[in-house]
Amino acid sequence: MLSLANTLAARAARLIQTAYQEPALWTISTHGRVVGSLMCEAGSWRISWFDGADPRLVSYGGCVDGDPDALAIVLSERLGAPVRLESLPV
Repeated sequence: MLSLANTLAARAARLIQTAYQEPALWTISTHGRVVGSLMCEAGSWRISWFDGADPRLVSYGGCVDGDPDALAIVLSERLGAPVRLESLPV
């Protein structure tokens, strides 16, 4: 139950942060390895992939609309394996 509460609180904090257009940064990881980053600054979203990232992720050309959790789901479906986005302090 505590895990669910922590997850909901973290998601709410991320959505509030992005709603006020404060800079935000997430790591993108899969298979226990960081493969990229997601940055939001002044309402502009950008994904950067690191060397060695899976081509199925690198070729993603879809929308990044301000919901990192939804993006993680889309990327997980594309890869066929769990993809995590973890918020970092900026």
